Amino acid sequence: MTDQALIDRLREVAIFRGLDEKELHRIVEVGKEVRFDPGKVVAEQDGGAAGFHLILDGEVSVDVSGRERARLRSGQYFGEMSLIDGKPRSATVRAEAPTTTFALTSWQFLPLLDEYPSISRALLVELSARLRRVEQDPVQ
Repeated sequence: MTDQALIDRLREVAIFRGLDEKELHRIVEVGKEVRFDPGKVVAEQDGGAAGFHLILDGEVSVDVSGRERARLRSGQYFGEMSLIDGKPRSATVRAEAPTTTFALTSWQFLPLLDEYPSISRALLVELSARLRRVEQDPVQ
């Protein structure tokens, strides 16, 4: 994917939406595209916080303690919680189809939060929305 196409994709994601062209270029510079075959574990529950992933193409399942909690597709992301708090992964994420993500490691992602506070604010809104959804889920 070209840098401009990736920037256009980043603009569609809530946590990057308010950033200007220069800021988006900076994010593209530090991240990389990663491909996963179906069945490949991208992140392991209780494992280390290796990276944030924005799904460019494909589909992943999100399992918590062996129970599927979500399916994520193009434009959705995962991995931000462990990067923020440094704790082990809260879920296992597995590619369900050929999947390509735009990935940022913790040492790339955390400085971006300091550099661009609007990303931090957007993440707080998203994490709050997720918590509200979990609190409303009668089956836990």
